[in-house]
Amino acid sequence: MRGMGEKRRHGGGHHVHGVGFGAGGGVGHAEQDEKRREPKKLDMSGMSLDSIPHLSMPLGNITTLDLSNNNLQSIPESIIARLLNVVVLDVRSNQLTSLPNSIGCLSKLKVLNVSGNLLRDLPATIEECRALEELNANFNQLTKLPDTLGFELHGLRRLSVNSNKLAYLPSSTSHMTALRSLDARLNCLRALPDGLENLGGLETLNVSQNFQYLRELPYGIGLLVSLRELDVSYNSIAALPDSMGCLTKLARFSAAGNPLVCPPMDVVEQSLDAMRAYLSARMNGTDKDRRRKKCWVPKLVKFNTFSAGMMTPGRATKVHGNAEGLLISDYRSLDGGIASPGFLSMLSPRRLFSPRRNSPKHH
Repeated sequence: MRGMGEKRRHGGGHHVHGVGFGAGGGVGHAEQDEKRREPKKLDMSGMSLDSIPHLSMPLGNITTLDLSNNNLQSIPESIIARLLNVVVLDVRSNQLTSLPNSIGCLSKLKVLNVSGNLLRDLPATIEECRALEELNANFNQLTKLPDTLGFELHGLRRLSVNSNKLAYLPSSTSHMTALRSLDARLNCLRALPDGLENLGGLETLNVSQNFQYLRELPYGIGLLVSLRELDVSYNSIAALPDSMGCLTKLARFSAAGNPLVCPPMDVVEQSLDAMRAYLSARMNGTDKDRRRKKCWVPKLVKFNTFSAGMMTPGRATKVHGNAEGLLISDYRSLDGGIASPGFLSMLSPRRLFSPRRNSPKHH
């Protein structure tokens, strides 16, 4: 009897359902079978587990599995492979040095938290988790992410990889078009990936505290039209891209701890509007920057900073979209692009976002 009592205390809730059938035992069995099929949350957090004990409950019914704050050094492939309906998997704060390749079987997984472990990389099979919306891999020892991660995880909305040893983010990051938040602070990033402008829905970007490694930001950062929070503090950035003058939705910005000379730190500290005005003025500036601008301006069209499709040569045209009220006249093309220094001056963000006014008359 004592042994049975121990089993009941340690066997989990699914053992309790099988105890005590009376005259209505058939009904009890039916209710028990129905409950077994219900979605379940299995919480085994903070139990000082060195390994996962035998689980007699059907793993296919588990939708949330919490194994956080234990001493796990590995997770058996067989257990992960049977979690076919799991939506949330939390294994943070363990001693994991790797994740099982069978994690690719979790086709319904939306939230994966592996932070606070000893991971050096993530298995390539993680890209098979195509329903994934949130990946938290903070506080590990990651030196790289799978190269093709962004090609498959199109629904990923939040990627957190801070406090690792990453030198680069994969180039496929630019394909994560659903991304809303990217946190890559406290790494060793040398550069941000090309094609960053593809992340048109990105609202929060934190690449702070990469210290001496991160020396510049890509010009395409000015095309992140939804960006509201940007933290580039404590890096080695001397100049911000002029294109940042177009970040009209930006509400929070930090560049503390950088050797900034352009714009000067006193301009940055003055206000966001002052910084935008400074960078906008530079965007219309010297011949030195025109080659870069000529390459960048067509992207304004591509990413709907304004709509070239609405423009007609030789007459004033109203452009709708993010730059409401913009009036562009005398559109001319040369070598497939927008030409003439005089015309480039019309693409100033100050002009792009100025109040509606009458177009100048042509004579």
